[in-house]
Amino acid sequence: MNSLRVLLAFGLVAVVPARAVYAPLPEQELQKDWTVTLRAGVMYDSNIFGADEGAISSFVYQAAPTLAYSGSLDDQTFAQFAYGLVIDHFVDRPGDKTLDSHNLTARLAHAFSSSTNIDLSDTYQIAKNPESLLAGLPVNTDQSFKRNELNGRLVASPLPKLGATVKARSVNFNYDNATLGRNLDRTENLYGVAGSYDVVPELKAVAEYRHEDINYRTGGSTKDKQTDFLMGGFDYAVARKLAITGRLGAQWRSRSAETDTTSPYAEFSAKYDYAKRSFLSAGYMHTFEETSNVATFTDTRVNRLFVNVQHAVSALVVASASITYEPSQLQGRRGTSDFDETTTRVGLGLTWLPTAHWAFSASYDHDQIESDVPGRGQDRDRVGVSASYAF
Repeated sequence: MNSLRVLLAFGLVAVVPARAVYAPLPEQELQKDWTVTLRAGVMYDSNIFGADEGAISSFVYQAAPTLAYSGSLDDQTFAQFAYGLVIDHFVDRPGDKTLDSHNLTARLAHAFSSSTNIDLSDTYQIAKNPESLLAGLPVNTDQSFKRNELNGRLVASPLPKLGATVKARSVNFNYDNATLGRNLDRTENLYGVAGSYDVVPELKAVAEYRHEDINYRTGGSTKDKQTDFLMGGFDYAVARKLAITGRLGAQWRSRSAETDTTSPYAEFSAKYDYAKRSFLSAGYMHTFEETSNVATFTDTRVNRLFVNVQHAVSALVVASASITYEPSQLQGRRGTSDFDETTTRVGLGLTWLPTAHWAFSASYDHDQIESDVPGRGQDRDRVGVSASYAF
């Protein structure tokens, strides 16, 4: 593999369908361009609609085949593609008991030279059984949605030690429920430019500007937002197995028909690959995000801390865990107070990999939302086992 192919391979991740498991379960590594994975399992979900009161529990049987491609088209171009189908059958779900979800991902990366490359990707998701359910909705509310995310990134080095990046992202949400659609259907567009300077080969100093537009399809005159971000930071490859990145700055948010806000912005993350199939990653983010109750609140000021760990207990057994902790504040519209809300998500997993093709996993997920707003609390547990065969 020449230097161009190494450049493109760095950062390209395996394309897999979304799964209702928080812990980072390991995937089979077959070293093939085309792979097919057949997965089946059963789980118990204590709160299938994510309700604050009147929770409905059910056993859920799942089948999830996946077709994926990852390989080089030539010495300068890499491509990835994946399609995943997830069929969930609920024993005790009111209404439809069998739901089919779909995930389609495509990615293309091309190196024009050793210093200039472009990376394009698109993910289309039809989620009939979402992993993280919206807070504050009545029992039996259909939260299924369609989501498309398009990403583009162009990286170049116009001068020695100097780098430039242009990037864009567009995310489109479309909820199946008519009421949710009127309230939450939207498009989020983010554009950014960044410049970097190689302080030393392992350390880059970075300055970055981003602009975000959030446009709702209904009632945008009271819900739309525009945000400008200005930040500085660093990308530090401490060693071959350890990478740290950080950004710190400010954001200026303009809200349609509501009060504008200036706030700090921060994002930090680190990952340490300390052994084969073993890593530790952690991070923190402070920003604004959209809320499920747009009639009462403009958005949510979020502090998000996360830790993920995957550890190879032996050559055949891998344990994993994740925790996300989000102390947030719902930003009230004019005449409405701000309210505190804390979301905690925990995932545990244990995987046995007896051969290069077979994997058997046990998992546990926990969701807890504690809110000062009545009706927005949530307590949900999911425990399951699954088996997969890849070829």
